Amino acid sequence: MTTPKPMFSRVAILGIGLLGSSVARAIKRAHLAKHIAGHDRNKAYLKAAQSMHFADSLTDSASAAVKGADLVILATPVGAFGAIARAIAPYLKPGAIVTDVGSVKGAVIADVGPHLPKNVHFIPSHPIAGTERSGPDAGFAELFDGRWSILTPPKGAKKSAVATLKKFWEKLGSKVDIMDAKHHDLVLAVTSHVPHLIAYNIVGTADDLRNVTQGEVIKYSAGGFRDFTRIAASDPTMWRDVFLNNKDAVLEVLGRFSEDLHALQRQIRWGEGDALFALFTRTRAIRRSIVEAGQDSATVNFGRTPQPKPVKKKLAKKKR
Repeated sequence: MTTPKPMFSRVAILGIGLLGSSVARAIKRAHLAKHIAGHDRNKAYLKAAQSMHFADSLTDSASAAVKGADLVILATPVGAFGAIARAIAPYLKPGAIVTDVGSVKGAVIADVGPHLPKNVHFIPSHPIAGTERSGPDAGFAELFDGRWSILTPPKGAKKSAVATLKKFWEKLGSKVDIMDAKHHDLVLAVTSHVPHLIAYNIVGTADDLRNVTQGEVIKYSAGGFRDFTRIAASDPTMWRDVFLNNKDAVLEVLGRFSEDLHALQRQIRWGEGDALFALFTRTRAIRRSIVEAGQDSATVNFGRTPQPKPVKKKLAKKKR
């Protein structure tokens, strides 16, 4: 079988945590680049990545990584994007595409765009994929398979560059949509950011109540609470930056959530069973539609099957 011709001669990935290392692995799988340059300021990440072979070169210098790169991907927490853009701007190859994997787009355009030279193509992107784990050892090539990636090209973005980046994400396994950055940030505030904030808050509240309940919140954790703790285990640096950089959309959705929560309090207080049943029926249908859209599994325990317990071997009785 003939190996497909690479889309890019050199791809630079700045940040080799979960998303950055997964992009690198997916590029390797699809043979999309002749050379993958990985960058990270975390010395432990660089040392660990040496044995994983998802990058052809590794460096703690962002400027060295981007030299000669046809595609540059920002994969650090979004709060660092502005400083990185300033640092790499003089070293970017004319005609290069600069993109990112951050879940906020309006702030990224504002922080990165002004620092980049006019002769490169800046097209933000957001692969809606991830796990609660972090670090280069957490990445895997299949992370983007069947998931959505959203492109938010600024005004004046070259159509051919947008088409190239769209093709790139599709070859990594993603389905691709294009939308306005402000609309993206509102949609993600509803589907990702506020749910994460609620999870952090509930787990924090439970932790505050551990003394009151003598540790039983942790000991008797049921499925719902366990799922909240899984979400709340996500990278704290990344999520701190998400909330600080998408605060307008998050606060707007939180306001609506607070109003709905007060309505729910009244329904419980006054025994309005029909209203509660109607809400739970509607939300159950939403869950089913997510499964039907292929964005989760309907298998037992939401696909997160427990590991089988090791079988204890019985010792044979010695014959007398």
